[in-house]
Amino acid sequence: MGFTKSERLVLIALCLGSMWGIADASPPELDGDEKQKPWVAEPEVIADYSRRYDDSNFEESKVPPWTLPPLLKFADGEAVTTPADWTRRRNEVLALFQSEVFGVSPSRPEGLVFRVIETNPLAMAGAATLKVVEVSFPLDDQVFAFQLTVFVPNQRSGPVPVFVLLNHRGLENTDPLREKRSEFWSAEQVILRGYAIAAINVAADVDPDNARATKTQGVRAFFRDHHPQAKDFTWGTLAAWAWSGSRAVDYFLSDADLDGGRIALVGHSRSGKAALWAAAADDRFALVCVNGAGEGGPAIARRDFGNKIVHLTQKHPHWFTPRYAHYAGRENELPIDSHQLIALVAPRAYHGGDGARDLWADPRGSWLALFEASAAWELLGEAESLHDPMPPVNAIRVHGPLAYHIRAGGHDLTAFDWEQFLDHADAVFQSR
Repeated sequence: MGFTKSERLVLIALCLGSMWGIADASPPELDGDEKQKPWVAEPEVIADYSRRYDDSNFEESKVPPWTLPPLLKFADGEAVTTPADWTRRRNEVLALFQSEVFGVSPSRPEGLVFRVIETNPLAMAGAATLKVVEVSFPLDDQVFAFQLTVFVPNQRSGPVPVFVLLNHRGLENTDPLREKRSEFWSAEQVILRGYAIAAINVAADVDPDNARATKTQGVRAFFRDHHPQAKDFTWGTLAAWAWSGSRAVDYFLSDADLDGGRIALVGHSRSGKAALWAAAADDRFALVCVNGAGEGGPAIARRDFGNKIVHLTQKHPHWFTPRYAHYAGRENELPIDSHQLIALVAPRAYHGGDGARDLWADPRGSWLALFEASAAWELLGEAESLHDPMPPVNAIRVHGPLAYHIRAGGHDLTAFDWEQFLDHADAVFQSR
C-alpha cells in the first residue's frame, strides 16, 4: 500500500532528521489528504492583510472586471494558429517583457571560466559530493565572479538531473558545510530523491537587493563600468539574478556528473519572479518552479488583488527596468500580462506554488494566469488547456508539463513545496 502525501513528508522529515540532524525539516501545517478542501481566503487572514495594507484589496468580491491582452494573436491582430506562428509570437512577447518589465540583459560573456574551488566527496554523511564552483569572466582587465554551490548524489549510475535555487535570502539557507539547514533549500531531501541540488546566493554574490548598493556594486554596476555597450543593457536586479541562473546552466553543461538536458530552476517570492524570467528567456531550463512570486511574476497584474506595481516600483525600484514604473496605477495599459510571461516557458514544464494564507501574492491570480497560458501548450500539442477550479489546499494538479499546488500556510518555501516539485520532475524527466 502506498503512502499519502502527508505520510511521505513525515517519512522524509524523520529520515533527514536521523541521517543529518535536521531540526527544522518537519512537515508544514497540513490538514491531511483526507481533509483537502477548496481554497478560499479565510476571513481573519483577509482582515489582517487589509489592516496592514489598507491601499490594497484582498476580497475576491471586490475585484473589478479586467481583460487580458490576447495570447494567441500577433500585435497586428492576426491569429496565431500553428506552432510556427507561436515561434514568431513568442519573440514578440519576449521583446515586450524586455522593454516594459525586466530590461535587456547581456548574453553569455566572453572568457567565462568555471573553477571548482572546493570539493568534498563525503558530504551529507557520505550521501553526496560537494562542489563549490567559482564562475568568473573578465571585462576591461577586471574580473567579476560569483559562486555556485552544487551537491551531487553519490549513488548514481550516470549523469543526474539538477535543481538549482536562486537564493535571495541569507547565506545560512545554502550553507555548503550543512552546519545550518533550512527547508528553504531542502538539499538533503533532493539528494534522497536522486537529484543534484545547486544554489546561487543571488543577492549576496550577483546583484545586491538594495537600490543604493546596485549603483556601485554587483554585476550590473560591473557591466556599467567596464562594458563598451553598457547603455544597451537596461536590466534590473531580477534580470541580473536570472542571468546568473543561465550562467549556472553554462556550468552544468560542462559537468559530466550532471544531465544538462534535465535542469530545473526554483525561485521563491522575488527570486521566483527572477526564475520565471530566466526560464522565459532561456529555453535550456526544462522545468521552472515558481513559488509565492505574485505580482511582477505569475500573478495577473490587471487583477486588483494584493501586491501592485506601485508597491513594487516604489519600494524596489531596482528590481525592474525603469519603464515598468510607468504602469503603476495604470495596469490596464500594460501591453502584456503574466499569462503571456508564463506561456514563454512552453513547451517546457512549469510548476506554480503558493501558500493558502499568502494573499499578498494573489494565489488565485497566479492560477488564473496559468490556465490562460496553458493555451500555448495546447497549441504546441503538449497538453490540453487547463480549466477551473483551482486544486484543493495541500493537493497538486498535474497536467503533463503543467502543475500547480497550494498548500496550507503562508509566504515561504517548505519541504512540502519541494516534494511537489520533485514529484512533478519525476514525471517530466522520465519522458525526456
